[in-house]
Amino acid sequence: MSISPLAGKIAPREMLIDVEALRKQYFEIEPNPENPTQLVSFGTSGHRGSASKATFNEAHILAITQGIVAYRNSEGILGPLYLGVDTHALSSVAQRTALEVLAANRIETFLAPEGSYTPTPVISHAILGWNRSRKDWIADGIVITPSHNPPTDGGIKYNPPSAGP
Repeated sequence: MSISPLAGKIAPREMLIDVEALRKQYFEIEPNPENPTQLVSFGTSGHRGSASKATFNEAHILAITQGIVAYRNSEGILGPLYLGVDTHALSSVAQRTALEVLAANRIETFLAPEGSYTPTPVISHAILGWNRSRKDWIADGIVITPSHNPPTDGGIKYNPPSAGP
């Protein structure tokens, strides 16, 4: 594997993304349910996409988070949910959307203070710590991250009580 000539350097201006435009698209562009590329689709560990392509928008996060609530109910998962977020441009707006769904469903949710980031291993560790000595009132989690995907992408993944993907 070769090392990029940009390694350790400030990104050139032409590579930068318009964060505010991307966040606006998250709220304004509606996915078309007739277009299979714009539907919720799960890959290796969660759903990934870009607001500009209508593959990661508010509608996706609303549906996925409500689906997680339904799954928790069906599995009897009654403990808190740990909600993590990374530094990608769409993560903070998607976290807010997910939090609104969780609050509407009265799910006790733990998250880091505003402006703090919580990568997947932190959420997994918190779930395992909470569940270590419990059989009831177990925890699970959601991480808002597209992992290693491009800066224009957003992502969401569910971590069940086992803390794995």
